[in-house]
Amino acid sequence: MGVTRLKRKDRRNKVVAKNQVQFLKLGRNIETGSRSKMPANSQIVKNNAVLDQLEAELKK
Repeated sequence: MGVTRLKRKDRRNKVVAKNQVQFLKLGRNIETGSRSKMPANSQIVKNNAVLDQLEAELKK
C-alpha cells in the first residue's frame, strides 16, 4: 500500500492544530513560584496589570 500525501489544506490544519495545542500547554503551565513564571516585562503581565487597575476603578 502506498503512502498517501496530505493535501495542502489538511497539512495546514494539522500544523494549526499542533500549534494550538502547544499554545494551550504553555498557557496552562504558568504557576506561581514555578520556574515557568512569566518575566516582569512580558506584555501579558503588563496587560493583566492594566486590566486589574481598570477593574479596581470600576469597583469604586
